[in-house]
Amino acid sequence: MNVWQKILNSVLPPRCILCGKILNEEEGLCPECFNEINFISRPYCARCGRPFAEAPSDEKLLCPSCIKGDGMPFRMCRSSFHYDDASKNLILGLKFMDKTENAGVLARFLFQAGHDIWAAGADLLLPVPLHYTRLIKRRYNQSALLAGELEKLVLIPVDYNSVVRHKKTRPQVEFSGHERIKNVKGAFLVRHPEQIRNKKIVLIDDVMTTGSTLKECALVLQKAGAASVDALTVARVC
Repeated sequence: MNVWQKILNSVLPPRCILCGKILNEEEGLCPECFNEINFISRPYCARCGRPFAEAPSDEKLLCPSCIKGDGMPFRMCRSSFHYDDASKNLILGLKFMDKTENAGVLARFLFQAGHDIWAAGADLLLPVPLHYTRLIKRRYNQSALLAGELEKLVLIPVDYNSVVRHKKTRPQVEFSGHERIKNVKGAFLVRHPEQIRNKKIVLIDDVMTTGSTLKECALVLQKAGAASVDALTVARVC
């Protein structure tokens, strides 16, 4: 930490982004809040990342859906923690309450959760885009903020422009099951396929619920010639 940062911290000390408690260092979360978060660790499905209740932690196992081959368009899916009462305010604060400072902390969690993806190789980070009307209303894309912070850690460039959300859809939270799939069908368009072709893409988003949005985005990337598509989210509904 440089001198100016120390001076700033003495005037405006870093605080826990969940409870507001003053921290000794810029860690983002106090120990109490950190311990409440249900991080996802092995054992989990080697492909979709769904946690197993019990399994040998040193083996790469597949869940029943991945064994059957459900047509999932991802090489791998990974998430940092469970989306639950302990963690949801981290996501909601970033997404709806202008707490953009959360992005840096959450990106560090993404970096850890993506270990398998970095080991397998990645060429581009690609945040799931918002429709321009929603972007104007919200003023920022939380997934783009996460990708920008993650770029600093993994030194993999972010592609903000190749994929657009050209179809205005209703919020996914209003739907469940197959209705979510129908809602995002045809929502994405690859505007610059030459930037995607033969690249290993990592899709970045805040939460995976059913995965419908991420899957639809992955499908258009595959059609554009991506070598592989992974999904990396801060949280997932398990």
